[in-house]
Amino acid sequence: MKEQILEKIKQYETIIIHRHVRPDPDAYGSQGGLAEILKASFPEKNIYTVGKEEETLNYLRRLDEISNDVYQGALVIVTDTANEARICDERYQLGDFIIKIDHHPNEEPYGDLLWVDTTASSCSEMIYEFFLEMKDKGLKMSNEAARLLYAGIVGDTGRFLYPSTTEKTFAYASELIKFQFDRTELFDRMYELPPNLVKLHGYVLQNFEMNKNGVASMVIHKGLLEEFDTRPSDASQLVSTLGDVKGIKAWAFFIEEEDQIRVRLRSKGPVINTIARRYNGGGHPLAAGASIYSWDEVDHVMKDLEEACKNY
Repeated sequence: MKEQILEKIKQYETIIIHRHVRPDPDAYGSQGGLAEILKASFPEKNIYTVGKEEETLNYLRRLDEISNDVYQGALVIVTDTANEARICDERYQLGDFIIKIDHHPNEEPYGDLLWVDTTASSCSEMIYEFFLEMKDKGLKMSNEAARLLYAGIVGDTGRFLYPSTTEKTFAYASELIKFQFDRTELFDRMYELPPNLVKLHGYVLQNFEMNKNGVASMVIHKGLLEEFDTRPSDASQLVSTLGDVKGIKAWAFFIEEEDQIRVRLRSKGPVINTIARRYNGGGHPLAAGASIYSWDEVDHVMKDLEEACKNY
């Protein structure tokens, strides 16, 4: 599969790389890391990374603005995106050929060529593996590519704490840090929080609810976001903090946005991506997201989460 992907890359002069909406470090890491590898390997090609920018991730990469005609005869690669509805920038369909590279469960296959590895800790890990196996066939690594891929791996493994972290993950990380980039600065940018978000973090720790079965929830209304001068995407950064709570099995954050309520699901064992799929979402077995459109649905989500924990 990796050889087929490389052959397709060699065939096209223009390559446009997409990733998912509401990007995280792995989305930027895999998208940008692949782009930088291709730029170093094929300097004569036109390589673009597109999508709506996430301001909090500008330190990782700034994205390209291109016109529709650039897609004519172009190769499109979509990284870290399980289903078509979550691809950022619908113009991906205008390309000549589409490749999907992802580590989420392949519930919705799309594209002309697919490489899905659910055992990978992150899509960034997959991109580094692609480089390793194809470096004898022309691929080159750069310091910037290494920085982006390392950020993606760190982000999707929760700084190597999540169960998805494997020996391979540590081995790849140890190789990536040999390249020239400032790890301390990168970690600071990834994990430093502004004072207003730190205060919201404190509010979450004081006000989340957990029952005797280890099922927890946190509801964040618009009014609360306004009180702490934070955005929905900022509040989403706090979802993993409840993982430190003793006795917790699974939990949900309900964050009110303009047109929906974002549901962030996390688990220490019970499978929760099946729940996410019932509510317009999906993801990994222990980390998933969904969308609901009424506060009345919160009870339904929590009932499903409770049931998953009872059956675990």
